[in-house]
Amino acid sequence: MEERAATCETTNPKMNMTTFRFPVRIYYEDTDSGGVVYYANYLKYMERARTEWLRSLGFEQDRMVEEDGVIFAVRSVALDYSSPARFNDQLEVTTVLEKLGRASISLSQDIRRRGDDALLCGGAVKIAALDAETFRPVAMPESLFQLLGS
Repeated sequence: MEERAATCETTNPKMNMTTFRFPVRIYYEDTDSGGVVYYANYLKYMERARTEWLRSLGFEQDRMVEEDGVIFAVRSVALDYSSPARFNDQLEVTTVLEKLGRASISLSQDIRRRGDDALLCGGAVKIAALDAETFRPVAMPESLFQLLGS
């Protein structure tokens, strides 16, 4: 089966909305005794997609801690599960910026099976920018805020 790299495409140029796409292959270790992906693993796939989304924009989270003293943490998440994934499925996690605040980012994320495009899991995730030492909300790095808001 063909492997695909992460991609980013503009979906609404007027609002600068882009869809970041991140491929995931299901391994045996991802499945439960019923042979389907364990529900909590979908959160891991979404986390990886968010990390790769930031990386594609030129922002490494370890550098943000070192240079800006800022970390990102999940503030809230809501998921709807629609259909199961199974061993060896190839999935695609999409990430779309929905709302930008000085200290928060709201995203929608979907996970679909490649091939039939079946929606497996969809969610809304709110990320908070925190001071790396105090864990109190702070403004995200200005360069990231400007890039996301442009």
